[in-house]
Amino acid sequence: MKRRLTTYKARSWRHYAMLSLFLLVGTLLFGRILFLGETEKMFLQTAGKSSESLETFPGVRGNIFDRNGEVLALSTPGYSISINPSQTDFEDSEIGQIADFLGLDKKALSLKISKNKHKKFLFIGRKVSREVSMALKASKIGGLKYEPEYHRYYPAAETASHVIGKTNIDGVGSEGIELSLDHELRGFSGKKVVLRDLKGGLIRDLEYKEIPRLGKDIRLTIDVNLQFIAYKELMSAIKSHQAKSGSLIMLDVRSGDILAMVNRPSYNPNEPVFDISAMRNRAVTDVYEPGSTIKPFAVLAALGEDYKAESIIDTSPGVLQVSGHQINDPKDYGRLSLAKIVQHSSNVGIAKVALGLPKIAIYETLEQAGFGQRVGVGLPGERRGQLDNVKLEIPIERAAMAYGYGLTVTSLQLASAYLKLASGGLAIRVSLLKQTGETRQKPRRVYFENHAKTVMQMMELVTTKEGTGRFAALENYRVAGKTGTTQILKGGHYEKNSHNVWFVGIVPASKPRLLMIVVVNDPQAGASGGGTVAAPIFAQVAKHSLRVLGIAPDKKSKFFSPQSTKGLNQG
Repeated sequence: MKRRLTTYKARSWRHYAMLSLFLLVGTLLFGRILFLGETEKMFLQTAGKSSESLETFPGVRGNIFDRNGEVLALSTPGYSISINPSQTDFEDSEIGQIADFLGLDKKALSLKISKNKHKKFLFIGRKVSREVSMALKASKIGGLKYEPEYHRYYPAAETASHVIGKTNIDGVGSEGIELSLDHELRGFSGKKVVLRDLKGGLIRDLEYKEIPRLGKDIRLTIDVNLQFIAYKELMSAIKSHQAKSGSLIMLDVRSGDILAMVNRPSYNPNEPVFDISAMRNRAVTDVYEPGSTIKPFAVLAALGEDYKAESIIDTSPGVLQVSGHQINDPKDYGRLSLAKIVQHSSNVGIAKVALGLPKIAIYETLEQAGFGQRVGVGLPGERRGQLDNVKLEIPIERAAMAYGYGLTVTSLQLASAYLKLASGGLAIRVSLLKQTGETRQKPRRVYFENHAKTVMQMMELVTTKEGTGRFAALENYRVAGKTGTTQILKGGHYEKNSHNVWFVGIVPASKPRLLMIVVVNDPQAGASGGGTVAAPIFAQVAKHSLRVLGIAPDKKSKFFSPQSTKGLNQG
């Protein structure tokens, strides 16, 4: 036992002795390398062949994902290419080679270099792909400085550009989520000391002062599949109707998540943008008079003042004079129940209802819906619209407000307002950022549940054969909806032949899952009403979206009868 212990100790001593020797030799070699490196550096600097500088190199920007983890924005490695014009003289053939590699005009590049001959730094290429940069390096053209920088790529291109946005040439967010969450997405740059030759070429990295850090990844509520569906259908409709523009927003009623938000015209963030107006996210920046899409809220106000779904209003003869102004229906509908006023979208009927309510009633209901307030989803340029109570003493102003004139809204505002109806009177926060159980806010009640459900049932009548939104109907699904058509105000006057057309749709109406707002601006070809232009867009997008999401059809026995108002919640 003692002999084994002595042998072990001897072996252990030899082990540590050898380890110490290796460490000593390694330290001496490392020191020698440092010494030689420092000696070489000092020699080069003394000889005037190099210079030492502290330089910044980029951190990687965070990615943006859709709700299912599909990439919507990512950073790919590339290079910036620069020169020191004051110390670099290129042959004519070399300028030609550089121009060919970078896709530049040779004469323009030559002129750019000569004009900046007094400068010590000049970019000749930004966000150059790794492949092109390596090929240019292989050409052995001296005087070119290559610095890593990341190029932002957007796989969904123009279909999601208004939501995602883009970055500028320096990698800073300039539109959309890229702008509003730039502080989270942006990576933190690092710093290093480098040794360069007189032409700016890199000799070696000497020392890292700061290590770069990754930016934060962002997950949105957008479903890229639904985004493609919505964009395709909106684009097709705008083209066929020769409309100026349009927007579509789709919400998940259960959570308030924005599943799709599309606009036309659009732009491709992967390419230079020359039409600045195409970059505008019209769903949050553009305000319009909402027209008849406001009528369900006027009805909601009436239900709070002892009106019933079966309450009868005489709309004959289809014309109403108020404060010297004439309000018209397309025809004489005669005696209509409150539900039928919604179904036929009677201006005369809803005006009479409004004039029978307390002066503040409809205004307060609209205020509770969120009109005149920003929704606050974090997109740049969001507007609050306009909702005033200063003219409520004037009868025509109260009447006009009831059928959607005298106030302005964004598509996003209208979506948020209707979410309160679809949810049974709850104010669910509309969100563009994926929420968790911990971050999701608890909904608050703003309307009586039975009143909200009654209005929803009235809106089902809109999509029946007699309703203004019949082209929004879907096979095997109950659909609640509302049409809207407003004349466009230009130069203080309404243009007779220029309209904005709306459709609001909720499906399945029996157990709401999807809420959609469709607005088309100034259609010039074919139909020109909300029921004939916007409603079919809803139908097409809803049909495909319901299938993608696997939302089961309604049972036929549960379909709401459009033939009468019997069975409606009476409030």
